[in-house]
Amino acid sequence: MHELSLCRSLVRQASRVAAEHGAPCIRCVRVRIGPLSGVEAELMREAFPLASRHTPAEGAQLEMTTSPVRVHCPRCQREADACVNDLNCPHCGHWQTRLTGGDELLLVSVDLAAPHPIP
Repeated sequence: MHELSLCRSLVRQASRVAAEHGAPCIRCVRVRIGPLSGVEAELMREAFPLASRHTPAEGAQLEMTTSPVRVHCPRCQREADACVNDLNCPHCGHWQTRLTGGDELLLVSVDLAAPHPIP
């Protein structure tokens, strides 16, 4: 299950953000996952609590959104949404398109708890 190692990497990134801002903990981690990324959302949901244990992200919520599959066509010079199982250009039908989106796993944002005030 490579989702556990992906979650560990996300937790490391989010923890660095928390440390840079002096936040004691992380409340929410938001990611965007493309349908061609090879990532199973349900496995990510299960792996995140394990990966975040004993870190500033322990107890944080993992929010995932899906990004569309996008292709660029060299023939008609247009970019468009495409289907996962059909990467042909939806405008002219050309089959030699270039994938421009839908294969990513991106850390979008990290919600942090406010740092404790110094008395």
